[in-house]
Amino acid sequence: MWVCETESAKYWLSALNELKNRGVEDVLIFCVDNLKGISEAIEAVFPQAEVQKCIIHQIQNSLRYVSWKERKAMAKDLRYIYEAATEEEGASALEEFSEKWDERYPHVSVSWRKNWGEIATFFKYPPEVRTLIYTTNPIESLHRQIKKVSKNKASFPNEQALIKLVYLAVEEAAKKWTMRHRDWAMIYSQLMIFFEDRVAKYV
Repeated sequence: MWVCETESAKYWLSALNELKNRGVEDVLIFCVDNLKGISEAIEAVFPQAEVQKCIIHQIQNSLRYVSWKERKAMAKDLRYIYEAATEEEGASALEEFSEKWDERYPHVSVSWRKNWGEIATFFKYPPEVRTLIYTTNPIESLHRQIKKVSKNKASFPNEQALIKLVYLAVEEAAKKWTMRHRDWAMIYSQLMIFFEDRVAKYV
């Protein structure tokens, strides 16, 4: 675990380099939020890795400045983009979305186009793999469990006290991690084909 005051490219570069120095040789796919500097750090340390921006966070960011009356309609139109069967269909849906919404909310389509290279990563995979990589919700769930035990603490005497609390919260959460991911056998076989040259030596 790392503790830092702010996230930055320098911070993520340090964390990823430490993982590599400790023996992580390769990462196939990173699923990330739109965190400052993380994509650049991944490219520098694991240049072969693919990056998938979290679709859920992209949607939430898109709807943040939209009026309550129009959020439901916009969310429905956004679904045509990320639920498309192919990247081409997704890009086409984005163009249709842009024509409909840009007059009132131009920042939304701008954000999707800006991040498209890392949003569209999952289009090359079948639905089973998509469900594994399209969102960071599993780690967000862990964050919520950590916040439950830390929110009543006004302050910590030192960094070590914070790390101990987080460690114990993770240990407690891990007791529930007993089930395999749904469709894991199919996901595994798909990844073995997509990344055959890179994973063959590990299996």
